[in-house]
Amino acid sequence: MSNQLAFHRSDARRVLLLSTTAFTLLFAVWLMLGVLAVPIKKELGLNAVQFTWLTAIAVLSGSLFRLPFGVMADRWGGKRLMVGLLLWTAVPCFLMSRVHGFGEAITLALLFGIAGNSFSVGIAWNAAWFPREQQGAALGTFGAGNVGASVTKLVGPQLMLLVPATGALGGLLPGGWRAIPVLYSVLLVLMAIAVAMFAPKQDRVPGQGRSLRAMAKPLEQVRVWRFGLYYIVVFGAYVALSMWLPAYYTRVYDVSLATAALLTAAFIFPASLLRPLGGFLSDKFGGRVVTYFVFVGMTLVSLVLCLPASLLPLPAFFVATCLLGVGMGIGKASVYKYVPEYYPNAVGLVGGLVGTLGALGGFLLPLGFGYGEELMRRPEVCFYLLTGVTVLSLTWLHTTVRRLTGAEQTTLHMPAAAE
Repeated sequence: MSNQLAFHRSDARRVLLLSTTAFTLLFAVWLMLGVLAVPIKKELGLNAVQFTWLTAIAVLSGSLFRLPFGVMADRWGGKRLMVGLLLWTAVPCFLMSRVHGFGEAITLALLFGIAGNSFSVGIAWNAAWFPREQQGAALGTFGAGNVGASVTKLVGPQLMLLVPATGALGGLLPGGWRAIPVLYSVLLVLMAIAVAMFAPKQDRVPGQGRSLRAMAKPLEQVRVWRFGLYYIVVFGAYVALSMWLPAYYTRVYDVSLATAALLTAAFIFPASLLRPLGGFLSDKFGGRVVTYFVFVGMTLVSLVLCLPASLLPLPAFFVATCLLGVGMGIGKASVYKYVPEYYPNAVGLVGGLVGTLGALGGFLLPLGFGYGEELMRRPEVCFYLLTGVTVLSLTWLHTTVRRLTGAEQTTLHMPAAAE
């Protein structure tokens, strides 16, 4: 019995390692236009609207299909879906290095954006392998793959300078920004091979044999949609700012693209790497308690970021964005802690919907940022929107707490599973 338990633990650890690595790579590809769109805009002569849609369309593609991918992972197994996503993404990612017009670029961005759906696949896959008392930490560790958003920002500008404009390896590796998609496509294929070879051969499929009607029953509950709103704050806004901040730094604070990318990476690191800490805290204190304090902290920081640049110098702005990233990193895990607690047999479905709503926020918020700035002629309008969504979520959470615990008992110390 002990040998069998050790065997299952070893399998679970392999699933966590492989899924987290694959997710990190897929996330890097999903958001690579956060940096690459800047030189693409210059080379292809894109206008402001085309630039906004090019950076947003991959986010949309990686948002809309999270629910069906989560369901498929529950019914068919996470291993199969993860390998398929890696191989699928490699093709349009490689072709992105060959584009010469806006139509080609936005079509391929839509296709490689499917990579963003790997989140709901990995959540369902890991939830199937870890017991309930370890799921917060496991899902938090997996979710730290969000750090992939910083990969292109850290290495992209340097690689663009290192690879000659005429390319390398006899033209197989093109020069400038076009080298990045080629390198990513090679890594995607290698990662697919690794998952296929080293993940447990006998996968766990918690949704096998269950009808779609039975699996979809939780979607009738308002609670699920409330969790989705929470996730817009901690994940959708994270995706939006990961894409928006490089251009914000260059326009508002007049720094170079390389510097802007590094400053943005400093926001991404805590917003990604602190997710395991958020999982640990949620296992210990409950997802609701942690989420509540995250929303309070994010509201205060967002209000500071609403100040114009004349009142908020670059060092203060930089520190505030890093603090915002801390809240997002912890909050992404605390919000997802709710899912396996309430819906242990439908993690893929419910997690897919929550992830879809959060990622759709990552698509819609940049559009709101752009149109809001165009309307108000103030770059900090993006933080007006962020503050509004955060306050709305905090108000709904607080109202729920008061309703459940009574007007005299709002201590927030009840277990999350009681909500």
